[in-house]
Amino acid sequence: MNPNEIVRSALRWLVYVLLHIFVARHLVLFDYAFCFIYVGAILFLPQEINLTGLLLIGFATGVAVDSFDNTLGLHAATAVFVAYLRPIIIRYQFAQKLSEGRLELSLKGIGLPAFLSYTLILVSVHHLLLFFVEAGSLSLLPYTLLKIVCSILFTTLTILLTQLFSR
Repeated sequence: MNPNEIVRSALRWLVYVLLHIFVARHLVLFDYAFCFIYVGAILFLPQEINLTGLLLIGFATGVAVDSFDNTLGLHAATAVFVAYLRPIIIRYQFAQKLSEGRLELSLKGIGLPAFLSYTLILVSVHHLLLFFVEAGSLSLLPYTLLKIVCSILFTTLTILLTQLFSR
């Protein structure tokens, strides 16, 4: 990675985290759909970052969100888990593109179907973990599942919109 890519990636990370802190955390639709756009900060980091770096970035992302959402490690745990699964999903989903050369993880770089598949998988994992840990039990299972599905759709849509309006 050259210095320009590092700066661009750091700015993209900062934009996703700040978007979540100042805008998205206040977006709640009908008390069911919550927007966790900060997941995009982890999803669209350069593919060349090693696992240790990803885990540290995931932890920093989660701690930043936790400090503003007052959730005491909930987002840090889910962000680290997503960061851990990210290389596995990339290897599985983009094996052919990885063998051809460098992979740019963006809507323009991988196309809409692959982008939606990649984003939906990792956002779903994030939201499943987040909402089940938050619920603490299965007593509210239907409500929790409804929140998960609505939030997955809402978060994925907002991440898609940010990709459409970025360079």
